[in-house]
Amino acid sequence: MRNSRDTLVMLLAGGVGSRLNILATKRAKPAVPFGGIYRIIDFTLSNIMNSDLEMVGVLTQYKPLSLMDHIGKGEYWNLYGRKRGIKILPPHTGEADSDWYKGTADAIYQNLAFMENYKPEKVLILSGDHIYKMNYEEMITFHEKKNADLTIAAMPVPFEEAHRFGVMIINESSEILEFQEKVKDPKSNLASMGIYVFNYRILCEELKNIVGGKKGFDFGKDIIPSMLGRYKLYCYKFNDYWRDVGTIDSYHSANMDCLTPSSGLDLYNWKLCTNPNEDRIGDKPPTFFGEFSITENSLISKGCIIEGEVRNSVISPGVKILKGAKVINSVIFSNTIIESGSIVTNCVIDKNVQIGTDCYIGEGENIPNKAFPNHLFNGITVIGKNAIIPDETIIGKNCIIYPEVILNNNNTGMIVNSGETVNFS
Repeated sequence: MRNSRDTLVMLLAGGVGSRLNILATKRAKPAVPFGGIYRIIDFTLSNIMNSDLEMVGVLTQYKPLSLMDHIGKGEYWNLYGRKRGIKILPPHTGEADSDWYKGTADAIYQNLAFMENYKPEKVLILSGDHIYKMNYEEMITFHEKKNADLTIAAMPVPFEEAHRFGVMIINESSEILEFQEKVKDPKSNLASMGIYVFNYRILCEELKNIVGGKKGFDFGKDIIPSMLGRYKLYCYKFNDYWRDVGTIDSYHSANMDCLTPSSGLDLYNWKLCTNPNEDRIGDKPPTFFGEFSITENSLISKGCIIEGEVRNSVISPGVKILKGAKVINSVIFSNTIIESGSIVTNCVIDKNVQIGTDCYIGEGENIPNKAFPNHLFNGITVIGKNAIIPDETIIGKNCIIYPEVILNNNNTGMIVNSGETVNFS
């Protein structure tokens, strides 16, 4: 059996998540809540744990505090002990030629000294912002059997989406013959998942040559193309559930997959772990269901009070849905209150939001958001953390209500038309 300490894990978790809009303005993309009690990064951390890998460097950058608090010492993913560990690696700010990470490869390059402390044979490079279950040991074994210098995990995607990814052309032996990074008309739909196994010494040489030589800063754009024809590059095919939740639409859709067994997303059997101290999940009482409550095909976390209706929705801990309120096809973050008579449809609502009585949210004409037409166009409305929505408010589809916004608490009956954005306090 392989000594797991010959592989060092480097987890890229500094993503801005701009297409997640206000969900990622106060937190790093990997720290965005998902599936009731989890955060997006829990999937990658749990994969590491279930693959019995022992040493992890987590590269943070954008709004890292909540992510760092969530990870802690790594104890909830069995990454804390004499031979196990997780290390937070922020950018080396203040040093010459070493400010914020300029790209994925630059982030790893800035931490060459950290990697050299462990002198691994291989480096597994991961991203912390995807929803999937993978046994990395199987990929590492494939890498070794092929005697590869670099192995890239990949899976087929619809051709109309392939331009969003790095894609590759391979031969019958899975050797990579060509790699295209996010081109308009790709030759293939075999998309890179951003999961790499490198031989350590070769990785160091390429980083020093390309990044250190100021020739480029990304794996997809710079490092991988530079290695083609010079080293043995192989594709590890993955054909199970995997979602890039980098957009509001894909994020909402993946949460809805939690409610559909046939989707392939199985929160229970994936052996996921999380930090139970988040929002004091471990201290929450059992959920209370009122006498006239109705629930249908929904995931409801601990500590909720459900007196109204919940259908096809994901509800985080501590949410209150009061008598006569309805929540349909929505994702509700922790400690949000939805007062009696309000109807919430096709929404993503962040933490600690207060929605008054007799509100109608997420209904109306499907007009794309005017400020962010590429972010919201499928009818999903997003309400930011700590927002207050007064009684009898009507909010249409594809709307954005920014964090901390108070929609004029002295005046009921406010209307926010479909496609509008509200950003004031």
